[in-house]
Amino acid sequence: MTGRLVVVGGGQAAFALVAKLRALKDERPITIVAAEASHPYQRPPLSKKYLLGEADLSRLMFRPETWYPENNVEIRLSTEVTAIDRAAKTVALSDGTTLHYAFLALATGATPRRLPAEIGGDLVGVFTVRDYRDADRLGLEMQEGRRALVVGGGYIGLEAAAVARGRGLHVTVIEMAERILARVASPATATILKAIHHARGVDVREKTGLVRLLGENGRVTGAELTDGFVLPVDVVIAGIGVTANDQLAREAGLEVANGIVVDQHARTSDPAIFAMGDCTVLPFEGSRVRLESVQNAVDQAEAAAAVIAGGDEPYQPKPWFWSDQYDVKLQIAGFCAGFDDTFVRPGQREGSVSVWYFRQGRLIAVDAVNDAKAYVVGKKLIEMGRTPERATLEDPAADLKALTL
Repeated sequence: MTGRLVVVGGGQAAFALVAKLRALKDERPITIVAAEASHPYQRPPLSKKYLLGEADLSRLMFRPETWYPENNVEIRLSTEVTAIDRAAKTVALSDGTTLHYAFLALATGATPRRLPAEIGGDLVGVFTVRDYRDADRLGLEMQEGRRALVVGGGYIGLEAAAVARGRGLHVTVIEMAERILARVASPATATILKAIHHARGVDVREKTGLVRLLGENGRVTGAELTDGFVLPVDVVIAGIGVTANDQLAREAGLEVANGIVVDQHARTSDPAIFAMGDCTVLPFEGSRVRLESVQNAVDQAEAAAAVIAGGDEPYQPKPWFWSDQYDVKLQIAGFCAGFDDTFVRPGQREGSVSVWYFRQGRLIAVDAVNDAKAYVVGKKLIEMGRTPERATLEDPAADLKALTL
């Protein structure tokens, strides 16, 4: 199998796919088509170290620009794929050219949801962060003493709040659900993180939504909330989730369902087309899920690379995630969807704690806050399919490491 591979997208999954193929000594010609003007780089630090000024773009690059020609990888920057012709096995590009492929890989990622224009989402000073240009624009607005409103109490919103506080802004977080992290974590984890933000001066308002943003001369100046309060603001950051970039696949007639549907080999409904990363819906524990994480983007892409190179090993997700907020490191092992029981285990160091999730008596996930030991042990137990005795887990004197022997 030596025909050209065309990769659509220039993010984590796209790079992981290409790098793995070259590591496997696969020498087929590869073309990456990337909408951005930059070579592939890490995105998670954009809303953290990059915004805090602790890392510039050059430090986020996966490889130096010279790596691509040295590895026979063509990369077309500032270019988009506008259509896929599956019968002819070609893609049309925004520069008017076409490319023929033997295999096509869709690593199109996801796009942050924007606040609707009809409620002021198009005012100057309202942001989402997807690429370094978004982060650059937001960074200019994050001036000490300004008032920031974060809309959405998920991990993206909480990380944005932490960065804004770190830069000296006055921060309010609003979450229209009953509590923060309602979709992705237990009440126990939400309580822990809410206390961390409160201790640093963030005003977290749950069961509070946004009615509309107010503006003067095209710039945001305030926010009317569902509780009737009008909040003066200078900067608004939307952390209200993402939408899978599956339009190209849908228009090509591939199966989509809030993401590009793939099988356990990362193949779409067309065997010549693969997809990986945040744009995909993949099989996991008997259902279809979207795993929006660096771990999944890399592991799924590398599994797809092995298949493209001639293997047939299925991808078996082993989810893990992380979130950096202030000096707090939250590490998540497993996938907590459908949990029916949790308990909180104090860590051995001050400020360390972990939340353990169960479904029908089986350990399925662990949230570890500044508790690397709990994360490592929990991750290994989940991957081993082992659920220790509850009494042992709940005993703060028990040696966690012994549970994995």
